[in-house]
Amino acid sequence: MAYKKTIDVQAAVAIAAAEAISAKTQGTFGVGGLMLDQHGNVLQSVHSNVIKQGLIFDPTAHAERQLIDWYYAEKARGAVLPAPCDVTIVTSLDPCCMCTGAILAAGFNVLVAAPDLSAGINYDGAASFVALPAALRTQAAASFSYPAVLGASSYRRSASGAAPKSFFIGKTIAEPTQALCSLVFEATSEAVLALFQNDLPREQLRDPATLPADHAIVQGLKQLYPDALTHRCMPQQPDAGLAPFLRQAMQRDREHGGAGDAVALLDGFGNLLLCMSGRLSQSGIRSAFMETTRAYAQLRYKLMAGATPERQQEVQQYLGHPKEGTFVFALGPDDSALSFMNLGAYGSTMEGPLPIYNPAQFQYVLPRLSDAALEQLCAAMPPLYRDVIRIRPVAVADQLLASELSACAGS
Repeated sequence: MAYKKTIDVQAAVAIAAAEAISAKTQGTFGVGGLMLDQHGNVLQSVHSNVIKQGLIFDPTAHAERQLIDWYYAEKARGAVLPAPCDVTIVTSLDPCCMCTGAILAAGFNVLVAAPDLSAGINYDGAASFVALPAALRTQAAASFSYPAVLGASSYRRSASGAAPKSFFIGKTIAEPTQALCSLVFEATSEAVLALFQNDLPREQLRDPATLPADHAIVQGLKQLYPDALTHRCMPQQPDAGLAPFLRQAMQRDREHGGAGDAVALLDGFGNLLLCMSGRLSQSGIRSAFMETTRAYAQLRYKLMAGATPERQQEVQQYLGHPKEGTFVFALGPDDSALSFMNLGAYGSTMEGPLPIYNPAQFQYVLPRLSDAALEQLCAAMPPLYRDVIRIRPVAVADQLLASELSACAGS
């Protein structure tokens, strides 16, 4: 959709709502957003693209995340854009933890229409941002705006958080518009979440290492990561054999502007499928985990889109949902915005409870927080993350792997 300028909060939210309706038509989460400069010019608008053609396309393709990556991509192409502190993201739904972390890491402002009581960063409505690490709460309070919603029904609310930017003349949201934002999201959530639980059960999965080298699934993996299927460990037990792959990705991460992080994805058979670095020099939110989870989801999508049901089932058999395997982070979580984004993106990848037989799906090699501090960080997250998915990263058990990566991290 082409929009030019808006200097009214209600008009801006109406654009976000229109994008959310487009998302609903596509069959994905009914969320939309737009990006405004300091004069109210609409830089870009977009809606959720988590689902396309009834398939998971990209679990991280929320409206806000896409807008931020768009901003960085435009800057890289030479576009003259204002600094993030002069840009406002208007979203139809309270940002999730992934999008909140991305917004804070990049330094944008945000204006929110509807609440999200399950995954929203302001899930309790207090605008105190207790779900965030303490170091990020002040930044959120100064950049997250929840304008007043005028009306007399349950959708009514008083203004909280930061004041809308000064270019806005009208600074309130009409009750029907906010209700529309809420209802469009509610109308899509159940069906989308069901798609995340639509993968084959563990007993029907097959080992991709048994496929011939010229099979499309193997070739797809190798195109993404040439070393795919060259390492194998016990399921859910990363070992020292993973060290060379992680070390190589950690070095690439530093070359691409990162702190030396890397993320490997092992499947339920213990096969190494991917091991990727971040690309923070291209976009300030393209962390190693974002690259890994997006690459895997989009490979599955590419192989299944437009395929016969038999072909789709074969892809699901050999490339199971990542919850069946293990994400292995070189660096454990810390209290930074990027790390909080990663935790949220992990939640968006799972979008449901972890299997009872694989509670340690998220493992890390080198800790950056004490165990108590990490426990506290996860326990403070919104209900979806702490009560449903029950995110709790754990350290890998193999001390030799930790020892080998420690040397790399210090180099």
